[in-house]
Amino acid sequence: MRMTISALICVLALTNTPVFAETVYLPLGQQGANKQAISRPQQGMTKEQVKQTYGEPIEWRPAVGEPPISSWVYADFTVYFEYEYVIHSVLSHQPIGE
Repeated sequence: MRMTISALICVLALTNTPVFAETVYLPLGQQGANKQAISRPQQGMTKEQVKQTYGEPIEWRPAVGEPPISSWVYADFTVYFEYEYVIHSVLSHQPIGE
């Protein structure tokens, strides 16, 4: 019985240690501000229209899922397609400081 109480006291002492954390704030609305004006494909454009306007992508990612969603990667943005039509385009991530 005495051993059980000692073990319980040790466990409680170890779990009662203070925890410290740092909160990091990232101004997400300001990230990529210098690239917001870059022309990107608009929703509803076809793959052929995107290719004619923006050229060949750096990378083609195959379709996955149902409906099939594929993507084309350009230097500053990625374009997402459902079948042959643009559903969204997003700026590429740029690490802070670049």
